[in-house]
Amino acid sequence: MASLRVQNLHLPAIGSTKSTRRRLNYCRAAINFSSNLSPKGAAAFQNLLPVIKLDELVQNQQYTVITEIAKRKPLGSPKESRLLVAKLQTIAEAVADRVEMHDIIGRQRNNWNHLFLHSINSFALSASLMTGISASLPSHLLALKLSSMLLLSAAGGMMLIVNKIQPSQLAEEQRNATRLWKQLGREIDQMLSKKSNLTKQNVNLAMDKVLALDKAYPLPLLPGMLEKFPEHVEPTCWWPKKQKKQKTTLVSQDKCEGNGWSQELEEAMTGLKNVLKMKDESYYVELSKLVLGINKGLAVSGPVIAGLAAIATGFVDVPIGGSWAPVASIVGGALVAVLNTFEHGAQLGMIFEIFRNCPGLYQKIQEEIDCNLCEPEVELRENGDIFATRVALQLGRSVSELKDFSVFASPSCKVEDMKEFASKLF
Repeated sequence: MASLRVQNLHLPAIGSTKSTRRRLNYCRAAINFSSNLSPKGAAAFQNLLPVIKLDELVQNQQYTVITEIAKRKPLGSPKESRLLVAKLQTIAEAVADRVEMHDIIGRQRNNWNHLFLHSINSFALSASLMTGISASLPSHLLALKLSSMLLLSAAGGMMLIVNKIQPSQLAEEQRNATRLWKQLGREIDQMLSKKSNLTKQNVNLAMDKVLALDKAYPLPLLPGMLEKFPEHVEPTCWWPKKQKKQKTTLVSQDKCEGNGWSQELEEAMTGLKNVLKMKDESYYVELSKLVLGINKGLAVSGPVIAGLAAIATGFVDVPIGGSWAPVASIVGGALVAVLNTFEHGAQLGMIFEIFRNCPGLYQKIQEEIDCNLCEPEVELRENGDIFATRVALQLGRSVSELKDFSVFASPSCKVEDMKEFASKLF
């Protein structure tokens, strides 16, 4: 009778697991086997069987099924999923269009730099040559003098415009923008390839990145152009800022183990962040300030010298001018060509933009490190191995070299203790 009651018992149909089915089959087989024995043998055999409480079996089964359901991500309706995919595809199309626009405008502004450079040099040198020839051709003195004044004035005016917009810096901005827009396009393509895992947060994040890139690298020249001679040099920011979390102190080493993370990796990332902030970032900010100061001096002195040379040309063959007027005109025109070549031929604006982008990259890496380390649950972080590999590649290092920065994890560490830079790429 006991065997019949156990066999006819039905468990709640909330799902089953392999371990539960194996236990039930084992119980049924044992009870059936015991029913074929003699009464004494059956009693002896049942004493050898493990005691299994069916209530505990049902509770274990319920716990297993509920746990599996809780681990699953809630899936939206098919209509909502299609809407998210459509929105992300719209963003992807806009990103592809931005890539093409920035690429075209970048090539156009690079051509501007070459055209203005050669034009201004041609004007200045031609004016100096005309001033020198006018001394040997008194009959054409007025025509040569006026032509020289006109060319020097035009060179000075063009230098004012070119120095204001800095075409080489504009071209570098568009090159950086093209690279970053392509990178964002690849990220969106990866999201679209995993449509089942697509969420509203993914779409919002992609939209925020688009707006941040538009703000960091604007397309219009005037108005909206970035300040070419800022009073305070700040690293470029082309990503949406994340709200900082307060770091939770880890009590034991077990809490930071898992998902590719370990205590050693956390210390390495903390030390790397300190080196990036105290050494690499500050170094490139100082270089940016130095190049900006040189560029600003050349941008002011070039048009001033061109204007003075044009004025000196007007005093050629005038009693008050004497012998100094032609000398000042000729030397001034040559000096204008030299200064213009050094400023725009060496593309100081582009160099300044490169130096300003480097600390921007380092700030981005620091924010990513903070975002991961401030998350107390390691399972909610980015995989530690993948994150370390990506950071190492961005800095031109191997993953094993990141462990050397663990010694700089202490807040009391000083810049003098850091013998080398964190980045080997720039």
